[in-house]
Amino acid sequence: MPGKNIFSTGSDIFRGVGVYGRMIKFSHSIFALPFALSAVVLAAGNHKIGMDEILWIILAMVTARSAAMGFNRVVDAPFDRINPRTKNREIPTGRISIQSAVAFVFGSSILFILSAIMLGPLCGYLSVPVLAVLFGYSYTKRFTRWCHLYLGFVISMAPMGAWIAVTNTFSWGILALCLALMTYIAGFDMIYACMDTEFDRAQCLFSVPAISGVRPALWFSAGLHLASLGFLGFLFLFFDMGWVYLTAVFAIAVLYGIEHLLVAPENMRTIHVAFFHVNSIISVVLFLGIFMDKIILGGLI
Repeated sequence: MPGKNIFSTGSDIFRGVGVYGRMIKFSHSIFALPFALSAVVLAAGNHKIGMDEILWIILAMVTARSAAMGFNRVVDAPFDRINPRTKNREIPTGRISIQSAVAFVFGSSILFILSAIMLGPLCGYLSVPVLAVLFGYSYTKRFTRWCHLYLGFVISMAPMGAWIAVTNTFSWGILALCLALMTYIAGFDMIYACMDTEFDRAQCLFSVPAISGVRPALWFSAGLHLASLGFLGFLFLFFDMGWVYLTAVFAIAVLYGIEHLLVAPENMRTIHVAFFHVNSIISVVLFLGIFMDKIILGGLI
């Protein structure tokens, strides 16, 4: 029955990939990846970009995030086992062992470093420090309520990394895109953390909701999202964007408004809608706005 064995093996592989994908919430890559690709589009005006570079950038993005998320799951496993919200995750339930998760982190890290090397010497040199910064996030809830800003910062390195990979230079314009991503991520992570307010307090963990309360956290989040819109405005000035981009930014402002209308201190049940549905749209809208503005209307294709 060789055919049956082949199909059975293939099915096992897919199931295994699915389990690891759920552990690191692979689908959440959509939050940052469009920002990195937006940086590539903005660089395309003055730099020739090959498909191989784009593929290496995507692989570097995915593997860096996979390594960081896997590391976070390993470090947070003791808390995940006793948190009602997270006790059904892959490591607490035994679907993935700590040893397997560590091997996954190691493999993802190696792939990230190799991808960075393929993007040039500078990216290669920066890859290990970048991993160290990414891994550092997993410890921030032990000592600072501003862990959300640190998370936003580490994710915001993606557009700058993509820009450096393509241009081998620094750009103040892309820094505006990084800051827009940082405040976008920090803002919705602050909302998401509201679900663990009581657990974090009981375990002496730090977050804005746990230390300052849910209502102030929601106000902080709204302020961060206003700042995100401001940085997108700076991006308009730096790269001489057009009406299509401004339309996308207006749509993002509406989505931010919807997100904050959905969530209230007395109603946390809508956080999943705000987090998974509204937030997953924002970064895609931005990418489409930049792509249509620069590539299609800008005559680059």
